[in-house]
Amino acid sequence: MDLKNTINTMVDQLNSFASEVTRVAREVGTEGKLGGQAQVKGVGGTWKDLTDSVNQMASSLTGQIRGISKVATGIAKGNLKQRLSINALGEVAQLTDTINEMIDTLAVFADQVTTVAREVGVQGRLGGQASVPGASGTWKDLTENVNQLAQNLTTQVRSISEVASAVTKGDLTRTIRVDAKGELEALKDTINQMIANLKDTTLRNHEQDWLKSNLAKFAQMLQGQRDRNAVANNVLSELAELVNARYGAFYILEQPESSDDPKLKLIAAYAQKGKIIRNQEFSLNEGLVGQCASDKEQIRLSNVPGEYLKISSGIGSAPPLDLVILPVLFENNVKAVI
Repeated sequence: MDLKNTINTMVDQLNSFASEVTRVAREVGTEGKLGGQAQVKGVGGTWKDLTDSVNQMASSLTGQIRGISKVATGIAKGNLKQRLSINALGEVAQLTDTINEMIDTLAVFADQVTTVAREVGVQGRLGGQASVPGASGTWKDLTENVNQLAQNLTTQVRSISEVASAVTKGDLTRTIRVDAKGELEALKDTINQMIANLKDTTLRNHEQDWLKSNLAKFAQMLQGQRDRNAVANNVLSELAELVNARYGAFYILEQPESSDDPKLKLIAAYAQKGKIIRNQEFSLNEGLVGQCASDKEQIRLSNVPGEYLKISSGIGSAPPLDLVILPVLFENNVKAVI
């Protein structure tokens, strides 16, 4: 009878032990319910040691997983200051080290990106670059993308600043040539258009000032003059120097008494070789001089043939590169040709 009771008690304890161990294994390993403990009453010796070992394993696993979960939750919420600190060996210890390394990399990445963003975007300090040692894969790509963004912005802003500074100093030859997209491209185009407009306005103002000052100079020079040959010579001398011409001729339009055909007669020359041929004259529509007078429009020739005309100096002669023929008009009537 005692043996029977002992065996039955042993069977009950084994059933209880098996049931509890199975329950804890199912809850922790399958259902993910942490914190479970096996409760086997009345056991002692090896069975108690086995029960304690199962409970210790479940408790350790619970502590490790909850520790990892807490840190992962903190990372998800942006807390990169905490570290995973659990007692573990083997693969769990390797996992702990990997997670801590990940936290360190994330912390450095976040700090570097924040620093670059603050320096470039808030403080206006251009040229900053993020440095994340040991980063690889996606983190390396993200770091390079941030650095590329900062570098592009630095190049664009510095280019705009450099050109703007040149414009404030009166240099209107510069334009922004940096590659840009979107609003920065629109800004670049706007500034370049502004520079072009300023350049055109400045050129027009300069031309107007040049014209007004030289017209006043010519008016003062001709004041009181009555001799047309002297007037023509003075005009040619001043005009040649003003426009850097190396040769000039002045033809006056006259109406001969014996003919109804008006003539353009040469009365003055600049850098003429030999004496002026006083009887050199052209009718309207005759030659380029006559055509210019007839059309009342400027005629310009480039690449003038070498045999057409020679400009002489003390050491040699050469053909002109360009020939410009201008009508002299008064109230839309031709008076002369230069």
